[in-house]
Amino acid sequence: MTDTPPAGKPSAFTLQDLAGESRSFPTGRPSLICFAKEDCATCNLVAPLLEAFHRTWGDHADVWMVAQARDGAEILRDRHGLTLPILDDSGLRTSLAWDFESVPAVFWTDAGGVTAPVMEGFVKAEWEALAARVSAALGTPAPQVDWTSLPDWRPGCGSKHLDPEIHDRLIAEAEGSPIRARRIEIAGSDDIDEFMFDQGFSDGLPLVPPTPERVIRMLSGTTRNPQDIVAIVPPNMAPATVEKVAINAVMAGCRPEYLPVVIAALEAVCTDDFNMHGVNATTMGASPVLVVNGPIRHRIGMNMKLAALGTGNRANATIGRAVRLAVRNLGGARPGGVDRSTLSNPMKFTMCFAEWEEGSPWDPLHVERGFRREDSVVTAFAMTSGPVQIVDQESRQPDQIAGTLGLGLEGMFLPKIHRMPVDALLVVCPEHVQTLTVDGAYPKDRLRARIQEVTSRPLSEMVSNEVSGAGIPRASAARMTAEMLATPTPKFADGKYIHIVVAGSEAGKFSAAFHGWVTGAMGSTVVSRKIDC
Repeated sequence: MTDTPPAGKPSAFTLQDLAGESRSFPTGRPSLICFAKEDCATCNLVAPLLEAFHRTWGDHADVWMVAQARDGAEILRDRHGLTLPILDDSGLRTSLAWDFESVPAVFWTDAGGVTAPVMEGFVKAEWEALAARVSAALGTPAPQVDWTSLPDWRPGCGSKHLDPEIHDRLIAEAEGSPIRARRIEIAGSDDIDEFMFDQGFSDGLPLVPPTPERVIRMLSGTTRNPQDIVAIVPPNMAPATVEKVAINAVMAGCRPEYLPVVIAALEAVCTDDFNMHGVNATTMGASPVLVVNGPIRHRIGMNMKLAALGTGNRANATIGRAVRLAVRNLGGARPGGVDRSTLSNPMKFTMCFAEWEEGSPWDPLHVERGFRREDSVVTAFAMTSGPVQIVDQESRQPDQIAGTLGLGLEGMFLPKIHRMPVDALLVVCPEHVQTLTVDGAYPKDRLRARIQEVTSRPLSEMVSNEVSGAGIPRASAARMTAEMLATPTPKFADGKYIHIVVAGSEAGKFSAAFHGWVTGAMGSTVVSRKIDC
């Protein structure tokens, strides 16, 4: 037995029994209500007693078992051959409302629903006294129970509704709060920042504590239900609800208006096409690079101009970090575990920026990818390095600057590796755009063709040699004709792998490139998602 709460009038409820019939309390008759669960030895001990009570008192009182799981109710019924009504409290709301600590928890109530003190666990003397008292009150014979065969005492088991993860959710529901995640209580003497580091929540930088107030405020940034599942996050294949994404967004330092971008980005990187598991696990150190297009760029204050790829802008920095934290904390992708990067790269902290569409002569990235210009879209690339600066302060002709951009991309992976089916993200700065368009239009396809042209090299230059063992194996080259070895081969297998956006300050002739990972079914495909805003 535990300390028993005083007598009172417990909450009314309506639950379904195993036959699908609704049963409501109070019933208008005296009632014995016992809460139980199938994996509790003491609940199984008292189940035959409850059946005996039901058979003896059933014409005068209701004897019900309330099971804390639907399948558990069926197990208890079949295991003990029970005929008494067994009600399904899988949601555990009735267990919470009746306020007990362990099962079996037995309540005896009069016809008005007023209960005597609850009995928890099993003390034989108390159960015998209950049987005698109820039989006398109902004017029935005593139930046929061999009390001598029963132990004097057995402890109960903790009620399911007090499981920390379940209890906090039930309390939140009862209070009308959208938060269902388990709350972690931290002692007043503990340093909350050090606690979060110790728990492994951090990417190595300090976090913003995700208090209930902050999480609720973050959830105001979206109209989606907090319990909607945004994605299944690899490698643990964990369901990421809007609420859990919001928690990681708080820790990353996001504002509520950033949350729709974080949600859409997480949806993108958790697709099979993007292959976040592979991106995390590769020793090459790949990581998502996020590019945001559309009206939301201005609405949330994203940086697309001066220092667009660097520090100083809260939206850019925290959106990318929130996605990385969600993959880490929900998906379990942590260095030394699934993340096996040889060197890794700083983009694993964050990399998110907006395209400066207004400074571009071309269709923006999302329009190229089939969206409307007025749509807000986030596009995810799996990149292994970058931004790698491409410097040209001298070229004055369009083909010259286009050639420089191509030569800057030739170093991707290694200059000797050509005809690569690998994505590259080329960020062209405004001054280089001006040079490209000095004589008029210079379409993206012309730029792609120029990159392929200037990076074309004979296959003979890609053969393994004393300078570098990388490239075409010598044995393979020996089987090639001289004509084959003289064949010019561009850097990329197709110009479609070169993705082009505009960003950066209006002053400075410095473009940049992000180098991709493996593209296609064996690696990662670029994925775009419309932002629900």
